[in-house]
Parts: sequence; C-alpha cells; structure tokens
Amino acid sequence: MKDCIFCKIINKEIPSKIVYEDDTILVFEDINPQAPQHLLAITKHHYNDFISMVNECYKDDINSLFKGVAKTVINKGLDRNGFRLVVNNGREAGQAVDHIHIHILSGRKMNWPPG
Repeated sequence: MKDCIFCKIINKEIPSKIVYEDDTILVFEDINPQAPQHLLAITKHHYNDFISMVNECYKDDINSLFKGVAKTVINKGLDRNGFRLVVNNGREAGQAVDHIHIHILSGRKMNWPPG
C-alpha cells in the first residue's frame, strides 16, 4: 500500500531503528513509546488488520510474526522481567495504522485491566 507508513518503513523510505528483520517481518522501535522498551513487529505483507490476516489464511505470516517476536524478546533480554504483547484491531480498539502489527512492551510494571 503506497500510503501506509509501515510499508514505507519496510521499503526503507522512512528511517527507523530496526532491531530484527527477516524475509517476512520487521521489528523496530516505536517513535511514541509507551514503556521503556516499546517495539513494533510488522509483517512485510500488507494486511489492514488481524482479522483479514487470519481470514486470508496466511498462517505462515502469523507464525513468522510470532517467531520474530520471540527472537526479538530473547535477543533484547525482555523475557527476563516480563513483557506484554498487544494487537489492536480496528479504530475502536486503538489501531492507528492500518497494517497488522504487534506492540512489544517491557521495562515497567503493566497494569490490569490494560484499557
């Protein structure tokens, strides 16, 4: 998608602090962090939301996304003190960019309920 900010990051049209990348996903630092460690994991294939990703049956992309999240969490040492994964789906849930992404939050105590 030509106007998608995440697609522009994937295509290196917008600079970002990349912490992990492979053929199918990209993980980078959030520019508006909500925790001391706030990373975004995105698929390189453009999906508007999690539902379309699941409905289009791209299970390999889902697997790659979560495997990349796991590698990132281990490589950054976030698994030692805990972390939170967040997927917002739709505007009412707080999704600001129409491209599937997972927030990886760590470095502070997380409250419950989150919303």
